[in-house]
Amino acid sequence: MATNISKIKSMTNEPSIFESLIPIAFLVLMLSAGVIYFGDNSSYGPNQIALLLSAGIAIIIGFKKGHRWEQMEQAIIKGISLSLGAVLILLAVGSLIGTWLLSGTVPTLIYYGLQILSPQWFYPASCIICGIVAMSIGSSWTTAATIGVALIGIAQGLDLSIEITAGAIISGAYFGDKISPLSETTNLAPAIAGSELFSHIRYMLWTTIPSISITIVIFTIIGFNEQSTNAISSIDILVNQLDKHFNITLFNLVPLIILIGLALKKCPAFIAVSLGAIIGGIWAVIFQSELIISLSTETSDIFSANLIVVWSALFDGFTIKTGNLELDDLLSGGGMSSMLNTVWLIMCALTFGAIIEHLGMLKKIVDLILKSAKSTGDLIMSTVFTCIGTNLITADQYIAIVMPGRMYKDEYKKQGLDPLVLSRTLEDSGTITSPLIPWNTCGAYMYSVLMVNPFDYIFYCFFNLINPVLAVVYGYLGFKIKTISVKTYKNFIQKSEQVETI
Repeated sequence: MATNISKIKSMTNEPSIFESLIPIAFLVLMLSAGVIYFGDNSSYGPNQIALLLSAGIAIIIGFKKGHRWEQMEQAIIKGISLSLGAVLILLAVGSLIGTWLLSGTVPTLIYYGLQILSPQWFYPASCIICGIVAMSIGSSWTTAATIGVALIGIAQGLDLSIEITAGAIISGAYFGDKISPLSETTNLAPAIAGSELFSHIRYMLWTTIPSISITIVIFTIIGFNEQSTNAISSIDILVNQLDKHFNITLFNLVPLIILIGLALKKCPAFIAVSLGAIIGGIWAVIFQSELIISLSTETSDIFSANLIVVWSALFDGFTIKTGNLELDDLLSGGGMSSMLNTVWLIMCALTFGAIIEHLGMLKKIVDLILKSAKSTGDLIMSTVFTCIGTNLITADQYIAIVMPGRMYKDEYKKQGLDPLVLSRTLEDSGTITSPLIPWNTCGAYMYSVLMVNPFDYIFYCFFNLINPVLAVVYGYLGFKIKTISVKTYKNFIQKSEQVETI
């Protein structure tokens, strides 16, 4: 009797589909208004307010449905706590960029990159380089913060589009991350779906290889049509300026080599990036002593000068004044403080996502979608759109894998589909669409690191756009859609019936 009463109470507290759509519709309206009125600055406050106001509307509906504030508050706290690991990494990356600019690591990468990479091949080369690095270390974030930052600098030096470059960086980084056994999301998707890791990676190649191949072809076509008339003169000026203000040596690349080595050894990302930042500071003292002295105006003591400048680079980044505004803009940035706006955005986004999930609004929408999924193609398309929607609403790629994975797992088995189909679809949509959304943790991170607005690079992330479409096409064509055996299917149905009886 008590169980039945609790079930009835739970049913009366469920929001209707109309009530579930109200906060989401309000959020879309507010975010659109933010872009219209504030443009590129929408992520520096307007989006945060939009997310919090939308969360407030959801909370009001929660009160109406009988939820207590204490329960909703705990759900929000739990939701935000999921991002704390990412926040720590963000802060460490800010410090890493600051000390790597000061130590000459990033300037050295730019210096040699300007002389090696030609404008015609730059975009496809950037995509391939980031793909290889991300596949090796299993992290799109680390790849963007190191190789990506340098490639943006090289693009500016070659007088090329930084928006297209950002698209190439993100396309390559997410391709490499997606098929790397070291990647967290690549391990998470099969764990949720119930498939095996390496089988999952092999199965993903059917969608990822065609997607990245098409992407590289597109970047090659764009590159050969790119006009870079001022490239030679710009390169000479920047190379001379870099040589003048920094001690350029291959030894400056040691911090990068150490970081990649730590990643390959599966060192936790926060520890690896933090060590990379500290090593960058040490390298600055060893190889950029003249630069540090020129930056320190408060003391003549060499020890204090080194300590103050490196310490400042860790928390407030690196700023250089060469007289060349383009170079100053290129080589200034980083520091933990540069990531605080991103942290603010992530916390507001996860506040909204947590309350939407806690009140059952997201599940209500997904259940409605499931009713219309009749064929395999419909089911895969529903999963893709759910993952993208979860990325939009909850602002976290991990939630965009876990939540749809849990919700669709039984439905895939009921339709006789192997768990590999679900795990691949989760990655084809949940993982790679996250950097396209400005308020998502990944989108906000890429904005902070590459300094290019997601609204500007989204249409150049060809891999991230093609891959979900290809997944849906495969579903409707029935191409490379693995089914489970009749015996396995019957066992699953039998277990499901037993659970329903209980």
